Amino acid sequence: MTDVSRRTFFRRAIASGVAGAGVLTLGPKGPAFADADAVGTMIDLTRCDGCAGEQTPRCVSACRQKNQSRFPEPQKPIENYWPQNKHEDWSDKRQVTNRLTPYNWTYVQKVTVQHEGKEQDVYVPRRCMHCDNPPCADICPFSAQTKKPEGPVVIDKDLCFGGAKCRDVCPWGIPARQAGVGLYMKVLPKYAGGGVMYKCDLCIDRIRRGESPACVDACPNKAISFGKKSEMLAKAQERARQIGGHIYGEKENGGTSTFYVSAVPFEAIDRAMKEQAVDGKPGRPAMPVNAKNIMDSANGKVTGMMIAPVAGVIAAGVVAYRTMKGEE
Repeated sequence: MTDVSRRTFFRRAIASGVAGAGVLTLGPKGPAFADADAVGTMIDLTRCDGCAGEQTPRCVSACRQKNQSRFPEPQKPIENYWPQNKHEDWSDKRQVTNRLTPYNWTYVQKVTVQHEGKEQDVYVPRRCMHCDNPPCADICPFSAQTKKPEGPVVIDKDLCFGGAKCRDVCPWGIPARQAGVGLYMKVLPKYAGGGVMYKCDLCIDRIRRGESPACVDACPNKAISFGKKSEMLAKAQERARQIGGHIYGEKENGGTSTFYVSAVPFEAIDRAMKEQAVDGKPGRPAMPVNAKNIMDSANGKVTGMMIAPVAGVIAAGVVAYRTMKGEE
């Protein structure tokens, strides 16, 4: 971006910033998310063994292979996040498969659980839950995250500034940040944002072609089912009845498009995940039962109002920048 175009960017941003702030909203997006044809998944933990004997679970390998062309390639050296003396860079650790990263959008978490006097290993495929009313989409000031009518929650990497508010409000801390890429590099490389956030989009391109997500097709034990959300919920409820088990994802965070079924209570799984956490940081999330949507709380609403004025100016600038590129 040239100095002239950068000055033009800021003139347009300031000129339209008040209007941008006035129209920006950070609340629930309404009942359009409850599309009758929305899809979902059911993950049967009694069937998942983490692909025992294989170096990498097949669902993880399939996800990486399918999405590798979309993985970030940062410009280096990478500046720290002003005014902080740090940045998040996974580009030299892109082969990591035992947690969520910008280069690994799903992984299988193994935990040892005590249940009914017995110790047993449970394998839990982890990735975005694709919530019905996602707080990440509600709080994003640039509408970089949206809930699509098909069901998946998707990040537009061309709009994301990497501020990580989406990760802050996600009960599972799912989105992962990579610095040195994204719109902020063209607009304010030293002062705005921190890169781009990445996560599972449930292979929405495959869904739109009438195909299943890559992880579903790759699972050798058929532990992951895919179809209409209503059918996946019914399947989860039936399976839970068969095994006297438990469901996760039906009510958590106000409801999701991902339903886990387990013979072990999720309270026990969550407790084991916290006790056996490697670092306790985002990337290896626990499974809090009855997780709440923070944007429904007073604190969440205050956070949204604090972000809105600044976001209005920047969002207007984003439009100005894209206009200059001829995209709008």
